[in-house]
Amino acid sequence: MKTRLILILTFIISAHSAFAANIFRHRAEPSDSTQILFIGNSYTYYNRLPDIVKNLAASVDMKLAPSYSLKGGETLKGHLETDYMLKTIADGGFDYAIIQEASYTPSYPTAYVVENVYPYAHQLDSLVKAGSPNAKIIYYMTWGHKNGIVHHKTDYPLNKTYKGMQDRIALTYLEMAHDNGGMCAPVGLAWERVVTERPDINLYAKDNYHPSLEGSYLAGCTILSTILGRPFTSDYYAGLPKATALYLQNVAGETVTANRPLLNLP
Repeated sequence: MKTRLILILTFIISAHSAFAANIFRHRAEPSDSTQILFIGNSYTYYNRLPDIVKNLAASVDMKLAPSYSLKGGETLKGHLETDYMLKTIADGGFDYAIIQEASYTPSYPTAYVVENVYPYAHQLDSLVKAGSPNAKIIYYMTWGHKNGIVHHKTDYPLNKTYKGMQDRIALTYLEMAHDNGGMCAPVGLAWERVVTERPDINLYAKDNYHPSLEGSYLAGCTILSTILGRPFTSDYYAGLPKATALYLQNVAGETVTANRPLLNLP
């Protein structure tokens, strides 16, 4: 009885520590579903983005089994220093890997990105392919903060506004995909279109950089359109009004279709 109590307390403490550190990890069981690995941070775990992608896929008769290694604020370099992440990648069995860098580093000056982002994207890409030789890598392009860079500010003038930050992030992700022979999910490009066309749809959470439910839904639609290589229509709305959900689906699909060569889609 005493041993059981100690084990229960240990589990509770471990779970609390993981939650407090905003760490979310899960390995899907082997199945006939398409195995997809999400590597990222809060931009991926907000509103349970892996589940949104899974539910959207199910609605168009595609079975996805998401695994994920997510930690708030984590960089690609940080993921490469995590034993769980390295073991998960080495164990393999993945059909897709969705790679997402911290929200701010891709918007930094080119010299910084070349030294501190690209090499770690390449390392992750190589490790995923070593463990899962047939895996397709998708770089999850994020978006500019609503009022320009919020965290880890520098004196770099190009990321001081939403538009400037968005342009820098887009370039970084497109280059990561191009340099590694992967694909790019153009969430940031779709985001920019919604911001311009429909300012009544708030894609941001209250902090003005994390995604609202609408923002996460748009990200999920864009990622699935990238996987499918085409637009889709779904009756899964994630609790959003039907008209809003269908509009976001449409924007995601059109953004992918209009930028196929840029996104390195087959």
